[in-house]
Amino acid sequence: MRILLIGPPGAGKGTQAVRLATHLSIQHISTGELFREHIDQGTELGQNAHTHMRAGLLVPDEVTIGVIKERLARPDTERGFLLDGFPRNVAQAQALDGILADAESRLDAVLDLEIPEAEVVRRIAGRRLCRQDRGHIFHVDYSPPEVTGVCDVCGGELYQRDDDRETTVSKRLEVYRSETAPVADHYRAQGLVTTVSALGQAQEVLERALIAISQDQVDASGASSR
Repeated sequence: MRILLIGPPGAGKGTQAVRLATHLSIQHISTGELFREHIDQGTELGQNAHTHMRAGLLVPDEVTIGVIKERLARPDTERGFLLDGFPRNVAQAQALDGILADAESRLDAVLDLEIPEAEVVRRIAGRRLCRQDRGHIFHVDYSPPEVTGVCDVCGGELYQRDDDRETTVSKRLEVYRSETAPVADHYRAQGLVTTVSALGQAQEVLERALIAISQDQVDASGASSR
């Protein structure tokens, strides 16, 4: 299975990507993790990416595409993969199509996680991280700490990231609408997109995604037999 997972910030892509890849026994490919890997290894791609990231700039398409192309060429992707965080725009989607075509392959499914923007703002703006350990994450509505502003695990101070503030979230949604949402239209024209509601518990969303993938496989099988 070769799957692309897309959706706005706050839709739970990271959580669902890990769960889906684990359930399907395929590789979870995250651009963020790939950038860190190349930076740690000191590769040319990593050095180029780090230069832009350190300056607070987006990594150029050609660098991102190069990182993905190298990753998809590794033997462990032969069984399948799930892409998380790529492609972020139509140019990257077209490049991915070319990479897969050169390997005589293509995507099997594109899952578009759908969630109301008001819920996105609520999810992200309510998030609080521990200053002592950022792995300790709380939410003012969904998983509040026992004591306001204090981490239940280590007693550290809880804070809100600048990226999680409501005004910043609104700007992130604007970027998503203008740059990434058209990726769904690109793949919708190829008949690959299934919309999956991202509302509810993580397990509920996972079950919907698995049903969508199963139906995609049935549809593809029927199309190939006609």
